[in-house]
Amino acid sequence: MKRITAISVLICFSMLSISAQDFPKADISNGIIKAKLYLPDNDKGYYQGTRFDWSGVMPELEYKGHSFFAKWFNNYNPKTHDAILGPVEEFFELGYDKAKIGEEFLRIGIGGLKKPEEKSFDRFGFYEIINPGKWEVKKAADRVTFTHTLENVSGYSYIYTKTVLLKEGEPKLVLQHSLKNTGKQSIETVAYNHNFFVIDNQPIGPEIVIKFPFNIIGKWSNPDGPSVIDGKNIKYTRALTSRESVMISDVKGHSNSVSDYDFRIENIKTGAGVRITCDRPISKIVFWSNPMTSCPEPYIDINVKPGEEFTWEINYDFYTISSQK
Repeated sequence: MKRITAISVLICFSMLSISAQDFPKADISNGIIKAKLYLPDNDKGYYQGTRFDWSGVMPELEYKGHSFFAKWFNNYNPKTHDAILGPVEEFFELGYDKAKIGEEFLRIGIGGLKKPEEKSFDRFGFYEIINPGKWEVKKAADRVTFTHTLENVSGYSYIYTKTVLLKEGEPKLVLQHSLKNTGKQSIETVAYNHNFFVIDNQPIGPEIVIKFPFNIIGKWSNPDGPSVIDGKNIKYTRALTSRESVMISDVKGHSNSVSDYDFRIENIKTGAGVRITCDRPISKIVFWSNPMTSCPEPYIDINVKPGEEFTWEINYDFYTISSQK
């Protein structure tokens, strides 16, 4: 009995150590907004999956007593594709089709991944990271700059920089991106921000409204679900049930103008909102929601020739509904 008890205590202590792990992180503030960021780390990082860019993972952001990011999924594993938080981005894979089994292909912001024997690429799967590249992180009071340098993955090389900053004197979060092609092949890919907003830890239901700058056209994956299109808005007739999700895989109605990259997510119960804009035009939009998060996912096209650099900036303006302009 004593041996069994000792083992049980050891297991409990081990589980406690895992749950209380101190992930590499940074706190930033501009005196108006404060936020927390988890930092890339091959061994201790909060996110070690192979779907999303490892930089900019944000578990917390607070403005005027309102919270905007939190855990939205049930089970946590650092290598699970969606165990991630905040305004995070995914780049489509490069070099997968040409790579042979056992060779590398590229995912920007992650590294060189090993191609296994499979029928086709699985964006939700986990792949062995052969070449993680090199991450450099610079911290300041109101910002964190991430630089990922990767060389010769299926002929691709790049320097990717993302600065996450809180703008001085404003309730604004800015994601500044730069992708410099240092290789011999053109980098042609697509990137989008998933925007995992969890406003005031409230479940998704009639209190949440998502606003678009154009009349929305699209088909729901679950036509009998609680989400509805109302002109330029997406609304909910009831709360989503456990494990329920809704999606429009291809939202239509937008133009090629930068002005159509302009979305708002509002919680009319708590009075908190966020406006999302970008300096690049939309190439595609997906909308997805589960019981805790409601996500407009705007895509942009990226084409960078050898020696060239591509930049883009995403802005998040936070507000309370009573102060909305």
